[in-house]
Amino acid sequence: MVKKTFPFLIKGVFALCIGLFLLPATTLGQSKLERANRVFEAGGYYEAIDIYRNIYNDLADASKKPFVLFRIGEAYRVIGNNRQAEIWFEKAIKKEYGDPVVYLKFGDVLMIQENYDKALAQFEEYKKLVPADPIVNDRIKSCELARQWTANPSGYIVESVDFTNSKFNDFSPAFGSEDYGILYFTSSRPGTVGNKTHSATGESFTDIFVTERDRKNTWSTPKPIQGEVNTEFEEGSCSLSSDYKTMFFTRCRVNKRDKLGCEILFAQNQEGTWIKPERIPISGDSIVVAHPSISDDGLTLLFVSDMPGGFGQTDIWKITRNSISDSWGEPINLGAAINTPGREMFPYAHPDGSIYYSSDGKLGMGGLDIYKATQKKDGSWESANMRYPVNSSADDFGVVFQKEKEMGYVTSRRKSGRGGDDIYQFYLPPILFNITGIVKDDKTDKPLAQSTVKLIGSDGTNLSIETGKDGVFKFVLSPSTDFVMVSQRVGYLNGKGKETTRGITASKDFTATLYMASTAKPIELPNIFYDYGRWELRPESMVSLDKLVETLNDNPNITIELGSHTDSRGTDAFNYELSQKRAQSVVDYLIEKGIATDRLKAKGYAASNPKVIDARIEQSYPYLKEGSILNEVFITGLGIEEQREVCHQLNRRTEFRVLSTTYKPADIK
Repeated sequence: MVKKTFPFLIKGVFALCIGLFLLPATTLGQSKLERANRVFEAGGYYEAIDIYRNIYNDLADASKKPFVLFRIGEAYRVIGNNRQAEIWFEKAIKKEYGDPVVYLKFGDVLMIQENYDKALAQFEEYKKLVPADPIVNDRIKSCELARQWTANPSGYIVESVDFTNSKFNDFSPAFGSEDYGILYFTSSRPGTVGNKTHSATGESFTDIFVTERDRKNTWSTPKPIQGEVNTEFEEGSCSLSSDYKTMFFTRCRVNKRDKLGCEILFAQNQEGTWIKPERIPISGDSIVVAHPSISDDGLTLLFVSDMPGGFGQTDIWKITRNSISDSWGEPINLGAAINTPGREMFPYAHPDGSIYYSSDGKLGMGGLDIYKATQKKDGSWESANMRYPVNSSADDFGVVFQKEKEMGYVTSRRKSGRGGDDIYQFYLPPILFNITGIVKDDKTDKPLAQSTVKLIGSDGTNLSIETGKDGVFKFVLSPSTDFVMVSQRVGYLNGKGKETTRGITASKDFTATLYMASTAKPIELPNIFYDYGRWELRPESMVSLDKLVETLNDNPNITIELGSHTDSRGTDAFNYELSQKRAQSVVDYLIEKGIATDRLKAKGYAASNPKVIDARIEQSYPYLKEGSILNEVFITGLGIEEQREVCHQLNRRTEFRVLSTTYKPADIK
């Protein structure tokens, strides 16, 4: 994944709210390049860009120019201006910047812009120079997956919302009421309490804003929340208790001497005003404790931190308590199934027990992607990428769901936004499955009216319908279910079809044709093969016979005769004996498959019952007309040897006919 930061990540997690106005003054004689480096390394990316660009042409040591070009590109990358980052990384490469990481960073910003072909070229170049780094293999695979996921989107619909978004950064929404008519979010738009400009982004420090929906479904103009939460420092990424009376939020503070970092506080709502924020003492060693998300029962608080004991730059942790009035316990890392050597951020505790979070350390589409983690029976976690369109090639994070629906809001920096980070609405439309089928006679291909069709599903579905004159039937299918359709009609063997909705993530209309065989006429078994003059079944015959086993199991009340036929060549005595043995070989096979012996009868017909041509055979062989009987006189009358051989082949067949439809096993009275 692409390791890129953006406003609240820069302010609240990476740069720790250190602006240029807090940096020690430049000492006399300190070079401008040294000063630029200090600003950059302190997190003042926005201002560092200006300093680097201003000093570039005046550098006395030309060997330092590639480094400056790289630093400009990296600063643009971190603040999210990927187009400019692309330009400056390319300049650094042309100036032969020596650190191979430039190819990795260049590929990252290209991937975020969906330029996957060019990104792959940079990743391949980096791999040549640093073949042992496993990160580049993930980057290469991520490009391939991004293409696949974009071409095959999930069922979610993602749409921008106008009532929260501005040309500034708007992110991390949180519901504030049971009807979802109050929405809190973080923003750097005008109206924030602090009046200082952030040196990392060039925008104001963020505050928490709120918007409300009226009875006409119109959302109000966002305003800073009332009370004591917003300050001159940076507030953001809030989470509310299930009764919406307690807000957990992040605050990042600084002063002239100390890096106070980021901490999590909570505040109570009193008559619409948030009062008396209190700090939650999570870790005294870490300068990053941020992005809280409170569980539905109020007993678990997820958060992000760089505290010791983690797996990467920032991990997702949790603290728990036994009751609302108890103190919080010690921090617990959520483990390697969720956390990586990269950055895990913006956790969301879903009411169903799953966890959503963003990461740049896993396979994904570019930037930060959102992942869903579900807990298995053994307590371990399993994560899955939310894929496109919830995720994009840019940064996607700060998700929140309605409790009972697959819908909510998500933050993204994708191209369709108004500016910087924007909030999008997402939802999963109802997935509808319908099946329309027709029941037909397998010989005439004509619809069979007044047929009963039963639908049986693995979810317990058991429906029945009768076809009209057109033989058509329709059913609504449940999702994630396997179905069997069985057609029944007097004088016919049951027909059967199968369908499944498992793994299908979008609405779909299915079609089916159920063929039924009349019990009034013999039914030929296709592809029953024997060696010349032999009666042992050849292996390729088993497929057809296994279908006959299925037919007998689907029609448990029938008994049948297996009839074997030869052509007219050879003596009658030889053909009768051969055909009887061939018929018996089929019976023996069926008995081995569990069919009761008293349901089966073997009969050898030799050449006594020549084949009668039907409409389907006529379509394949136009010189054979429907109704023709392939006896010796007819075959001899054909002038072409190849045509006569076709007739002999048609006569050599194995058929079954229904003897009874009232069979009951001996153990049933």
